[in-house]
Amino acid sequence: MKQFNYVITDEAGIHARPAGLLVKEAKNYSSKITLEANGKAAEATKLLAIMGMAVKNGTTVTVTVEGEDEEKACVEMEQFFKANF
Repeated sequence: MKQFNYVITDEAGIHARPAGLLVKEAKNYSSKITLEANGKAAEATKLLAIMGMAVKNGTTVTVTVEGEDEEKACVEMEQFFKANF
């Protein structure tokens, strides 16, 4: 299991467009990728679950990656978060 924390810096938080990109990115890996914030959790491949978390600017999100390609997935997901959120 690999994990990283990221503080959302996008003024709109995690909103529809980047959340859709996140789902698309997460589907590139065989590992299970989970987001946790505000006492809620969602699989990174589930758009409505991510939107239901209502993550705002300044919120810390914990991303957990578990599976056979977790090393690669964790590094690339962290880069994705830095580029999009």
